[in-house]
Amino acid sequence: MTKVMGAAMRRIQAGNALTAFGIGFTVPFLYIYVAQVRGLGSMAATSAFVAFAVSALVALPLTGRVIDRRGPVPVVIGAAVAASAGALSLGLSTGVVPILLSALALGAGQAVMQPALATMIVWCSTPSTRTRAFALQFFMQNLGLGIGGLIGGQIVDESRPASFTLLFGIEAVMFLVLAGVILTVRMPHAPSIKDAVPRDESRAGGAWKRLLEHKAMVKLLVLGFVIFFACYGQFESGLAAFGTEAAGISPSTLGFALAANTGAIVVAQFVVLKLVEKRRRSRVIALVGLIWTVAWLIAGFSGLGHGSAMMAAAAFITTYGLFGIGEAMLSPTLAPLVADLAPEGSVGQYNSAFALVKQMALALGPLGVPLGAGVPMLYIGVFVVVSLGIACLALRLGKQLSPVQDRPSLLKREAAAVAVKAAEPERVPA
Repeated sequence: MTKVMGAAMRRIQAGNALTAFGIGFTVPFLYIYVAQVRGLGSMAATSAFVAFAVSALVALPLTGRVIDRRGPVPVVIGAAVAASAGALSLGLSTGVVPILLSALALGAGQAVMQPALATMIVWCSTPSTRTRAFALQFFMQNLGLGIGGLIGGQIVDESRPASFTLLFGIEAVMFLVLAGVILTVRMPHAPSIKDAVPRDESRAGGAWKRLLEHKAMVKLLVLGFVIFFACYGQFESGLAAFGTEAAGISPSTLGFALAANTGAIVVAQFVVLKLVEKRRRSRVIALVGLIWTVAWLIAGFSGLGHGSAMMAAAAFITTYGLFGIGEAMLSPTLAPLVADLAPEGSVGQYNSAFALVKQMALALGPLGVPLGAGVPMLYIGVFVVVSLGIACLALRLGKQLSPVQDRPSLLKREAAAVAVKAAEPERVPA
């Protein structure tokens, strides 16, 4: 990694952390703000969440092409300004329509930022350093979200709408800080793994057509959808419904479970990184599927009612902790793999496609609520099977990857071998 790449990476990571800090101020309190503080009811609050999802699904299919043509820097800046305007407007809005319009702007801005920032990280890293770069990004995001939520919880007061306006104002400022930081970044050329996709110049078609003809990427998109639906999509929907309805978990215990999830990520991230960065990515993802299978079985135990309330709470908190360990293993695995599969000039398109799949999975996540609340053991059984499916899909994906794509640490070995060979004195024939 060059000095230019290192300096750019530090600024990107700092801006990313500050943005997460700002988002953490508002994410836990959006439902309360719309439904109770503004007095608009649960339907309006739910509609605000739907607006977030819809704006992301509309914006992301167009984002990748813009990133690849114009570069990620102007896209991040534009998205940050849009998100800032949406956040500030949301904090000042009192009616349903202004809140929904604000949520659309905020949701679109945040969604577009994801693949653009990911592309910047790709451009400022090499295939051999990308794993650690994305692990650091995930760590900083969770740390920022956790600290922001903690401080926001001390400021917020349901009897004072102005306290919520302050939270959204802080979030708006943090988006502008991100735009300012990114303006100072000098972007180097994007290094990539050569021949990620075999090129056939006789084949014509748009970027999406070429992406969908890339078998390994299509399998990764399917795998990503299942991962995000089975984990992230259930955190605050189906699994929360299961915990409160079947396991008798109190809202405060649910808060502890979410804290355990974040804590597990923060504590385990770099310990896990040392274990996964030299191993095959496909096998790491398969192991996550097995860990999550155990997590769902433990969640099922919490809902059986055979133990005390304390045992049920401990089991439920353990479930969220195990999910966090799995997330810590995926953060240095999935995003770098997307980048290493992308052919030259298509990193933005591939990152946007993966972000789109993630948003679709999150939008469909609440479909688990009826099962989690009404047929809890069937709900657990379904997601045990889904988690085992993650392991199977990951192993099948591994067969489509080149040795370097599956284990980028091989690049370091090759570089070391070349260096040793170059250092050897040249033999002069007698």
